[in-house]
Amino acid sequence: MEFSQYNVNALMYITPRPEIVFTEGSGMWLTDNNGKRYLDFLQGWAVNCLGHSPAVIHDALVAQSKKLLNPSPAFYNAPMIELATMLTEKSCFDRVFFTNSGAEANEGAIKLARKWGQLNKNGAFEIITFDHSFHGRTLATMSASGKPGWDTIFAPQVTGFPKADLNDIDSVKQLITDKTVAVMLEPVQGEGGVIPASPEFMQQLRALTQEHGILLIVDEVQTGMGRTGELFGYQLSGIEPDIMTLAKGIGGGVPLGALLCREAVACFVPGDQGGTYNGAPLMTAVGIAVLKEVSKPEFLASVKEKAAYLSAELLKLSEEFGLQGERGEGLLRALKLGSNIGAQIVEAARNMAPVGLLLNSPRPDLLRFMPALNVTKDELDQMLAMLREVLQQLKK
Repeated sequence: MEFSQYNVNALMYITPRPEIVFTEGSGMWLTDNNGKRYLDFLQGWAVNCLGHSPAVIHDALVAQSKKLLNPSPAFYNAPMIELATMLTEKSCFDRVFFTNSGAEANEGAIKLARKWGQLNKNGAFEIITFDHSFHGRTLATMSASGKPGWDTIFAPQVTGFPKADLNDIDSVKQLITDKTVAVMLEPVQGEGGVIPASPEFMQQLRALTQEHGILLIVDEVQTGMGRTGELFGYQLSGIEPDIMTLAKGIGGGVPLGALLCREAVACFVPGDQGGTYNGAPLMTAVGIAVLKEVSKPEFLASVKEKAAYLSAELLKLSEEFGLQGERGEGLLRALKLGSNIGAQIVEAARNMAPVGLLLNSPRPDLLRFMPALNVTKDELDQMLAMLREVLQQLKK
């Protein structure tokens, strides 16, 4: 079907999109309306941790759809209970509230921290976040984010989110007052340019928050579910936060998120939190299937192995083309370009023939790589070869 035959004007315009329509996906590959195939290193922005249309998700959806879709969150359902139990057994947390997105999970974390502050810190409500952070697109999570300009788009913003500098513990100390209830951060800033919080900083932050009797919240929407090579990113630092949020990878492509907390922080009472689809069995059944796969020791070992390989190969590319190196954790990595050519690379890679390559440039001078966690070495090599070809073309 030709692109002109699609009535794209029926969609609200929220972002510029290329004139292609994706119709099928399998593993690391997407196919468009013209039959062209693309090697996909976006994977829905780190959503498809097992690739496009994996059998385990298909099987879980089919099996659960024959049983029960949504009995209402006013009642228990079996997949909801099983997934919550699995998550608490594999983490340092005791309680789980399921959501439909990362923004909703982070909104819930903000509400939970503020409620805890009302009960335990004389109404303290401020949550220290970080410059260049990204926590979602609700009014509160946009205000919490440190993305430049987001404080004025839908002004007035939600107050109570002073910004510190990542990996600078003194900048956090200077912001702590009697109004502070928590510190919230991504273990790796994804949209901000794949900037890891160092293990030392995470440990300092945990010690500082404990010293002041405030909460530590980790936003693991992008880093959770094996993306860093550990099941959860906070485990890289050997710390135990008070609250964690998940989304993206937990659903492997379906809308599912989660808010987790320690028992001492679980202070919601009936009426404080809810949602029509929260914990729906169709989505949580998928979450069970995904978590069983990514939590296998051999699966996580494979992520670490491929991450080390990708890191080394990106460094070789950087040296070959005079770029600025690479950084990241696990299979969330960035190539630092040294100049604002990211958009050019993304477009040139997508337009390659007969096969295209899908890349992401969250900042003009950087490429971000978010492959499926079960990407093969051959697929990594194919991406690197295609990227090398694009860089050679731009160099001419």
